[in-house]
Amino acid sequence: MSSQPPASAPETPGNENQAVRHSSHSHSAQGQSLDGALQKAGFYPRLVADVVDDALDGRECVAHLVHLETHFDRAEVRRHITVLVLTADMLVITHVDDQQLDEAGEQIVAQISTESVPVAQIRSVVLSYMYAQPQDYKPSDPVREVTLSIAWSGGQRLDMGPASCGDPQCEADHGYSGTIAQEDIVLRISAEADGLQAVQDAKLFARALRAVNTGSAAPAPHIPSLPARPRSGVFGNRLSRGHQQR
Repeated sequence: MSSQPPASAPETPGNENQAVRHSSHSHSAQGQSLDGALQKAGFYPRLVADVVDDALDGRECVAHLVHLETHFDRAEVRRHITVLVLTADMLVITHVDDQQLDEAGEQIVAQISTESVPVAQIRSVVLSYMYAQPQDYKPSDPVREVTLSIAWSGGQRLDMGPASCGDPQCEADHGYSGTIAQEDIVLRISAEADGLQAVQDAKLFARALRAVNTGSAAPAPHIPSLPARPRSGVFGNRLSRGHQQR
């Protein structure tokens, strides 16, 4: 991840519609199109759209999730975007970072990775919820935060820490204890930072992914009424997962 130059965030306002060139992969079960979500994120939307389109290899989008993360590192603002696109047989993960090569911010490079994972290879889909004031919970209360974890390669994360016996006065060495979590990608979506709709979109994406992964009826993709245009290669490479570095 690296600093995002202010001038390149939303791109030129007058050119917004020029980035939305591919109707064949633009909609899914969610209310907002993939192109619209990329435009809203404002992180090199044309470039990201081209990379994703190429990685889809002509497949139809069933569901998508676009997540832009912003981090503050002293005087620098660092941003990167992760795009998940689900098709009937594939999960395509795209991650885009940028890097500033000079102090003036005139020389910038984009680092892009793509990964295509067969749906049959996905081992688990974990969706963790966080609610505020659970003692006052009502069915209408929105989810405050969700964390989506997807595992497919068998990779595991080990969290270790000193073990204790529960006695605050005890000074004996109890060794270490820890937990092992199986995960290849983890995305945390907060209503406060990303908005309530982003949380809802994450839930819908997880539901669609579970449906395709288990072979049950997945949400049908929304097909635009306009005739499909010839595929001109707008959505690009195979994305890998240098993402989730939390």
